[in-house]
Amino acid sequence: MDMLCTLRSATETQLQALRKAPTRLESFLEDEEDFGDAKGAAFLELDIGEAWHGLQFLLTGTAWEGTPPLDFLVRGGEDVGDIPSDEGTARVFDAASVKALAEALKTVSEDTLRQRFDPARLQAEDIYPGTWEEEEPAEDVDPLEELVSYFVELRKFTAAVAKRGHALLVHIG
Repeated sequence: MDMLCTLRSATETQLQALRKAPTRLESFLEDEEDFGDAKGAAFLELDIGEAWHGLQFLLTGTAWEGTPPLDFLVRGGEDVGDIPSDEGTARVFDAASVKALAEALKTVSEDTLRQRFDPARLQAEDIYPGTWEEEEPAEDVDPLEELVSYFVELRKFTAAVAKRGHALLVHIG
């Protein structure tokens, strides 16, 4: 089973609804409408697929640790619950945490990420999906360029969520 990561904005109203009924988490993630928010504000969503663990490593230098807020893909936030249908979990970061994250991501340069990229180390650290040392990457995609591209999108996304004053839900499943 692939482990994919989706990030989604959530208003304070939605966050409160999820806290009261975590069983609705799956519905919230699949809903094309903005459930639980009478204001009808459109949500923002970013799918970073399998790049989540590589980004975690490039941002923190570790597989599962790191310093907040840059370790947000695998740690921190408030646990919202499990999703039985995909065996995934979700954590949510409040608006203040999202703002701090957006500011922290601004300080990370693409050059820094490029310098940290070491396929042998990613493989040794068992960074998902574990195909870092393949001679010919699947679909002729350069893994480093793919990670940098996702990083650029992640930085834009968190800035937009922070600007709205929304919370951020991180789902890996």
